[in-house]
Amino acid sequence: MDVVFSRVCGLDVHKKNVVCCIITPDHKEIQTFSTMTDDLLTMIDWINSHRCTHAAMESTGSYWKPIYNLLESENIQPIVVNAKHIKNVPGRKTDVKDAEWIATLLRHGLLQGSYIPNREQRELRELVRYRRSLIDERAREIQRIQKVLEGANIKLASVASDVLGKSGRAMLEAIIQGETDPHILSELAQRRLKNKKELLKKALKGLIGHHQRLMLKTQLQHIDHLDQLIKELDEEIKQRMLPFEQDLERLDTIPGVGRRGAEQILAEIGTDMNQFPTSAHLCSWAGIAPGNNESAGKRKSGKTKKGNKKLRSALVEAARSAARTKNTYLSSLYRRIAARRGANRAAVAVAHRILVIIYHLLKRKQTYNELGPHYYEERKHHHVARQAIKKLETLGYTVTVEKQDQTA
Repeated sequence: MDVVFSRVCGLDVHKKNVVCCIITPDHKEIQTFSTMTDDLLTMIDWINSHRCTHAAMESTGSYWKPIYNLLESENIQPIVVNAKHIKNVPGRKTDVKDAEWIATLLRHGLLQGSYIPNREQRELRELVRYRRSLIDERAREIQRIQKVLEGANIKLASVASDVLGKSGRAMLEAIIQGETDPHILSELAQRRLKNKKELLKKALKGLIGHHQRLMLKTQLQHIDHLDQLIKELDEEIKQRMLPFEQDLERLDTIPGVGRRGAEQILAEIGTDMNQFPTSAHLCSWAGIAPGNNESAGKRKSGKTKKGNKKLRSALVEAARSAARTKNTYLSSLYRRIAARRGANRAAVAVAHRILVIIYHLLKRKQTYNELGPHYYEERKHHHVARQAIKKLETLGYTVTVEKQDQTA
């Protein structure tokens, strides 16, 4: 095979050590280094001393990240490869052989690197992902509060849609202070919840113990702390998103995609769509494209493959929000697919369509153009007509079709 890169380094990365194999036109050399910073710096100097231009490693957890950062700062082209794509021949497996195999494949140009964004976007991505984890933790803490209330037979969640709204929060704090009279607690209702005072009196009558009050107090303090952390992250993310304000506004015009959702999507895919040849490549990378599995002329499971879990989660959430909008193309798409394939498949299909829309909006620097709820029917006019006729004929009707004169 032809040699594409003459001086390369293959890295087999682990938690405590890194096995490095350098292959040059003159010789091959293998060394093992610790993953402590000083040892990694020594490793980089050793790679530089052999004038290596490219270094490849498997995407092993998060262990590759510090090595990638150091290689990038030294102008050595780092390549992170999916471990599934470079499996060695089974048997006689060692870390040394893995490093040598990676270096050999890299030398002959047989490795396809994963998409790794630049340092600024990687930092933004970490902030957005951490904010998302805090939001999820806050939601879990609210569920724990509801569990404690149910254990005390207090049915506040059955009356109030938001247990931690202004009314719910005031009632919880009164309960923590020792108030048990449902008449007094129901008087804390505000706005529309005032119309449900009689129902609240029944819902707030329970048997709550000292340990449950302590748990509620701790849980509310935890939620307040999470709110403060989320607010601080919002400010930092907002500052880092200033250069992409126009792109955020473009994404915000898509039904179902809010400000936070747009920030999460941009943090994952970036704003430069030239790195993905087509929208199909982007959807495949995100893991929301139909699987391609066919053998002997038979189409097998079309299950989506693994991809970017954080991006997929944000898109599916946006798809479910878009499904609740009225008189939009995405909501009609969701209902049409859900009727045949179910709600979950429909959500993934709409998420796929949203990502295709995002790709073209970022690529062409355009805003979203609403096609309307009847776009599919207008585009597939004859097909829809045949379907309607077939349904009537199965019910025993004889159908005669005449085209309406549009000039009348």
